[in-house]
Amino acid sequence: MGLCQSEEEKKNQKASKDIDKKIKETQATEEKIIKLLLLGAGECGKSTVLKQMKILHSNGFSDDELTQQKAVVFNNTVTAMGMLLKAMGTFKVSFTDPARESDARVVFDCIKANEESDPFSPELAIALKNLWADPALHLTVYDKRSEIHLTDSAKYFLDDIDRIMNPNYKPTAQDVLFTRIKTTGIVEVTFQMSGVQFRVFDVGNVPSAKSGSTASKM
Repeated sequence: MGLCQSEEEKKNQKASKDIDKKIKETQATEEKIIKLLLLGAGECGKSTVLKQMKILHSNGFSDDELTQQKAVVFNNTVTAMGMLLKAMGTFKVSFTDPARESDARVVFDCIKANEESDPFSPELAIALKNLWADPALHLTVYDKRSEIHLTDSAKYFLDDIDRIMNPNYKPTAQDVLFTRIKTTGIVEVTFQMSGVQFRVFDVGNVPSAKSGSTASKM
């Protein structure tokens, strides 16, 4: 009986040592990983930095990830046009061509129906192109974009309506870099550079006392 207990104790001790060894190995590995937390106020470009790191150091975006960004591209494009149209009223600017009023209604109807993230209908695509080509909107109002907090992605997507409206459209990595969506929760990118393992985090909805994007070592 004593022999049996002794053998069992030896097995338990060995198992305990194996567990301790694995814990130490894990801790040693974790200590070698550099963890960075991106800090900054909203709309300061933290998410863009994270996406650039993913493209440059982490094999970029998969086909599924690119496809999932289609709705964001549609949303960003329609939302940007909606902001420009509202700004025309604020700045009391009239269309160069009065026919654009009907195109504006198409965009506002889309927004009212919460269909900004849907693929462009032919009517919506034409309306967006016509509106963006109108000098009063494209020049006069767009030049005041900083006053209406319009992002840089607006011009990028509105300049490329023909490509985006294609039924077979799939966002490119460049498109994803220009997309803007509010970060919620924790987004993480892991990559290796010069033999060093990095884990970079962007935490949504965390206010910062400083503007601009910075990286803080965790």
